[in-house]
Amino acid sequence: MTPVEPRSPHPAHFRIVDLFAGPGGLDIAAEALGVPSVGVEWDAGAYATRTEAGLRTVHKDVRECKPTDPEFEGANVLAGGPPCQTFTVAGHGAGRRALDTVLQFVQRLVDREKWADIAADLDALEDERTGLVLQPLHWILEAIDNPDLDPFHAIVLEQVPAVLPVWEAYAKALSDEYETDFDILHTEEFGVPQTRRRAVLIARRRDHAAVSTGVPPLKLPEPTHQRYRSRATLVDDGLPLDGTARQKWVSMGEALPERPTPFTVISNYGTGGDPKARGERTSDQPSATVTGKISRNRVVGPTGTDRFTFSEAGRLQTFPAKYPWTGKDISQQIGNAVPPRLGMHIISAALGLGRPSEDALNLLASWEPENPRSGTAAELPSES
Repeated sequence: MTPVEPRSPHPAHFRIVDLFAGPGGLDIAAEALGVPSVGVEWDAGAYATRTEAGLRTVHKDVRECKPTDPEFEGANVLAGGPPCQTFTVAGHGAGRRALDTVLQFVQRLVDREKWADIAADLDALEDERTGLVLQPLHWILEAIDNPDLDPFHAIVLEQVPAVLPVWEAYAKALSDEYETDFDILHTEEFGVPQTRRRAVLIARRRDHAAVSTGVPPLKLPEPTHQRYRSRATLVDDGLPLDGTARQKWVSMGEALPERPTPFTVISNYGTGGDPKARGERTSDQPSATVTGKISRNRVVGPTGTDRFTFSEAGRLQTFPAKYPWTGKDISQQIGNAVPPRLGMHIISAALGLGRPSEDALNLLASWEPENPRSGTAAELPSES
């Protein structure tokens, strides 16, 4: 047998299938890195935006797809952010019960129970969305066990912080096949002009890492910016980054330079359980977490009171200014999306590509769709 020649990873070596792809946060991050991708997205609004952006998309429910489908041939990286609504810890313990239930299903998958039996039990749950967080693991194990498939080389998953125990269970389940890392990441620490916490899991197949040279051990990306600490005086609390201190977090004013400053954003809903205690942020601060209600926030500035445009709301998520938001529920699309700048960092870490270059990061701000309305072609491009 001819020995495998060690090689350093290159973006062209990878192809991503992005489950629960939304309007395209991870996909345009991958595109800026030179990594082709195809997304699976059933929501009509998100699909419309992806189509306008020219992103390759399979317009189906993830549960109707499987890794052996021809649309995903050649995909060797699995990414996704399953719906999170049933994992919030608010309410009468519903979140905790959903979490316990999911962890039991994770073990059943690890024990290789028949998927048909597991799926039948998932259908019987009070909220069908609870089981969607199991789909990535189902795909990963299917690729490992199916002799007609190659296991995914790398995995990128993100969701709200409450899902971190699920990612921990994933990491344990995959420990024989993959090196993994998981934790809560703060988006402002990666140059996103917004304070948002995300539970992230990355994984890299052990045999793939073994034949690559110059690839650092798998580790979540190191922050490039400082963490936002309310109105406290800016203090360098980070480790050196290439011999220099981490950059200051990015403010809303910096992200939206055409908007007259100073301005104040007044939240549509209360904080701390008090509906009258409207949260406020000023233009010299990062945005609060961008949610599907962002279009209801009031923006009070020197010329009066208005609302963020879709382009502005998208830029607070680090989507490019000309991203073609369309379809229904655009605010919800934006709020549900993965911030592309964060996506670039976690994809790069998972694939061993090193920290994204400034040129790659700058592509996000100037990105424009090359082939709008061509996103229905789901096939991945052939490797040249």
